[in-house]
Amino acid sequence: MTATAPAPSPARAARATAYLPRLALVLAALLASLFTAASPASAHAALTASDPKDGAVVATAPAQVTLSFSEQVAMGDDSIRVMDPQGKRVDTGELRDMCSGSTVRYGTALHSGLPNGTYTVAWQAVSADSHPVSGAFTFSVGAPSATSVSLPDRQAGGGPVGVVYDIARYAAYAGFTVLVGGAAFILLCWRRGSAERPLQKLVVRGWVTLTAATLAMLVLRTPYTGSGKFADVFDLDGLQAVLETKTGASFVSRLLLLGAAALFIAVLFGAYARRQKTSLEAVDETGAGDGTGAEAEAADEAEKETSDLAFGLAIGGTVVAGGIAATWALAEHASTGIQPGIAMPVDILHLLAVAAWLGGLVALLVALHKVPDIEREAVQRFSKVAFISVLVLAVTGVYQSWRQLGSWSALTGTSYGRLLIIKVSLVAVLVAIAYLSRKWTGRLGEVRSTEEAGAGATGEEPAEVLAGADVSRETSTGSGSDAGSDADPRRAAQLARQRAAREKAREKQVRDADPGRAGLRRSVLAEAGVAVVLLAVTTVLTSTEPGRAAQLETNRSTAGPAVPNRAVKITLPFDTGGQNGKGTVRLELDPGRVGANTLHLWADGEDGKPLDLPEIKIAFTLPAKEIGPLPVAPDRDAPGHWSASGVQLPLAGEWRIDVTVRTSDIDQTTVQKNVKIG
Repeated sequence: MTATAPAPSPARAARATAYLPRLALVLAALLASLFTAASPASAHAALTASDPKDGAVVATAPAQVTLSFSEQVAMGDDSIRVMDPQGKRVDTGELRDMCSGSTVRYGTALHSGLPNGTYTVAWQAVSADSHPVSGAFTFSVGAPSATSVSLPDRQAGGGPVGVVYDIARYAAYAGFTVLVGGAAFILLCWRRGSAERPLQKLVVRGWVTLTAATLAMLVLRTPYTGSGKFADVFDLDGLQAVLETKTGASFVSRLLLLGAAALFIAVLFGAYARRQKTSLEAVDETGAGDGTGAEAEAADEAEKETSDLAFGLAIGGTVVAGGIAATWALAEHASTGIQPGIAMPVDILHLLAVAAWLGGLVALLVALHKVPDIEREAVQRFSKVAFISVLVLAVTGVYQSWRQLGSWSALTGTSYGRLLIIKVSLVAVLVAIAYLSRKWTGRLGEVRSTEEAGAGATGEEPAEVLAGADVSRETSTGSGSDAGSDADPRRAAQLARQRAAREKAREKQVRDADPGRAGLRRSVLAEAGVAVVLLAVTTVLTSTEPGRAAQLETNRSTAGPAVPNRAVKITLPFDTGGQNGKGTVRLELDPGRVGANTLHLWADGEDGKPLDLPEIKIAFTLPAKEIGPLPVAPDRDAPGHWSASGVQLPLAGEWRIDVTVRTSDIDQTTVQKNVKIG
């Protein structure tokens, strides 16, 4: 036999057990610090463009304000507000849906005749992955001016409501992990655990936590995405509006599935636990040689019925667990961005693998700490389940990382990428500790084999058997000597409590005397501690802006202006060849970039005075892309002055502007010039 490190003493194992509550407090404090760092939730849909641009100075007031986003958002009529320098709203309050194809653009019209000054645009929306987003910017007409409007300092989803909502999100993930992982541990690794009270309490608490957290998020959804006031939880109209959204539908679906999960739990810990216990007792009697042939057949039949029920529970539980996981996949990151048809099933597998691994780890820790006689085979089976879960996590995690990051630079250049690095590092640490747990599991088998071999050679019984026999002897002796105590119920109850205390103390002594089991408990406890932090980081990751969207927003805010800061202005001389046929036209295109523009044109005669032409036409052509000519018919504002609003230039490039001037019924000419549109 190969040499191994000396096993920890029973005293050290007992001290390690005594530190469990203190370590739990440390982990709770660390988890609370992650909660604080996670709120408010970062935006998921990025504002990629606006017209007018943030900080732009335009010559004349635009007819509307438009916003473009990186992904689909939900907006209402009051989602875009435009205020003048005095804080008065100057928009019409009507939302314009300008989305087409992959372009996500919304706008609102402005009142006409707006004076010069600085205007503030405040907007708020709900991202397609259910997270609220908001922002504000300013633009100026004519020249910047002082403004009494202050930009909002509270982001959507922030404040006390945001903190409570985020805590509910953490609790929902934790409850799902414990519920699914605990049930999977029982059905896949340790079916006898269905009758153990500690595991029953663990799974039920997971169900209660997930249900309570889902209800809390449902009623908090209105203030979370809106005003940020707790009083709005009583807004029934707001609740009805939430139920009509994708997020509200996911919450309701989750609650319905949790009803099915309650039925699953009742069967698992009721009928199945009783059948499992009966089957084990029948097998033990048959194995001991005390049963007849009929009893052996009954034992086989009971074991078959138990296996059939376990198979049915496994199928039903998988369907319910997959459905609950789908409520996240259909409402958050996986449902938006590229390849949602692949991303959503992958996300469901990812969540189920996390629950099977981390939730099963918690169940194993509870079993090792509360149940002294968990079999080594159960630990080995969980080791296999954990290995498969890690493989699934690796495959699905690589795909999700590629989908959400988009580039290597986003791995270190965005918050999402840095959190992903932390998550991968924690997974590596967890796998390393799991490897140590596997070694302790193997050593557990060596210790038991050595004890049993020694017992066979010397004729002595193992420590566990001796302790159990001792308990039995004391119990039987006590019952005999105290036979006369039946007349005193109080004395009988006192003796029963003493016997229970002695039995519990001996069970703990046996458990702590097994060095392999004590070492396994410590390593699994370390795994559970890292798993708590990993689950917290994962939850923060789901509320953090994906790398692709973050880079879009960073490029928008840090890159130089894609268009000129001032309008495109050109002057073109013309000569129609007739009387008074010479002059110049001055054309101004504001802001002179892709999207909507405002056009002004002035015509002057040879004497420099305004020339009132009978007709003037304008056309835009982009030869490189074979676009155009796009005709524009300006309106006459005054003698020698024409204008047109909403002149759309769809692409950047070298545009040719053709101006056709007619000075009489037969005299006209066309002049042109190329300009660069950003």
